[in-house]
Amino acid sequence: MSITTVGLDADDTLWHNETIFRLTQDRFVGLLSPHADEPSVREHLAAVERRNLRLYGYGVKGFTLSMIETAMELADGADITAAVREILAAGREMLAHPVEPLPGVPETLAILAERYRLVLITKGDLLHQENKLAASGLGDLFSAVEIVSEKDRATYERVFERFGTGAAEAAMVGNSMKSDVLPAIEAGAFGAYIPYVVTWAHELADAPEDHPRYAELAAFTELPAWLERMQGEAK
Repeated sequence: MSITTVGLDADDTLWHNETIFRLTQDRFVGLLSPHADEPSVREHLAAVERRNLRLYGYGVKGFTLSMIETAMELADGADITAAVREILAAGREMLAHPVEPLPGVPETLAILAERYRLVLITKGDLLHQENKLAASGLGDLFSAVEIVSEKDRATYERVFERFGTGAAEAAMVGNSMKSDVLPAIEAGAFGAYIPYVVTWAHELADAPEDHPRYAELAAFTELPAWLERMQGEAK
């Protein structure tokens, strides 16, 4: 047995994403300052996002709709036409934001692509994620791309069976403990957690304790060496 396939998350693993959401959220808080204080706006928006995940899924479009819904609820009947225009403009800016790969990602992916089958596994809006991958210039390094509505054990079992040699011979890499690491390990794969500077609260979870197939890495550039070590242990 050996590692043949490496799954990689996209947002905040390969390129910046959550910081863009945070900047837009700060802008949104300012727009609603006539109607609610900052803690109330942030708390209400988080609750609306959680409520809407099953309806809108993940991504900028769902986030924009949740901001509009939050604004309507907090304004309590006041005219917020101008604020809605600003929210829609902010959403369009997020969709058009340049894609900036994280340090060391292009070079490290090129190394990994020579040794493993690389599969991009990401949540979010289909069109936007496809556009970001194209804009990143990294698309040719991947053998397959899976844009899914949720990342759970069944997802990883299916993807690694379809595009690899099964979860037992695969590794998943990402910045979300909840979505990238825990369900992949549950499916039988290796899991590497690479923290991003900020993490969406919905993606927080506790790390597995003393699991032989888990590691936290300080940087994306540490991946090749870690995979080599795990490759030796998997044989």
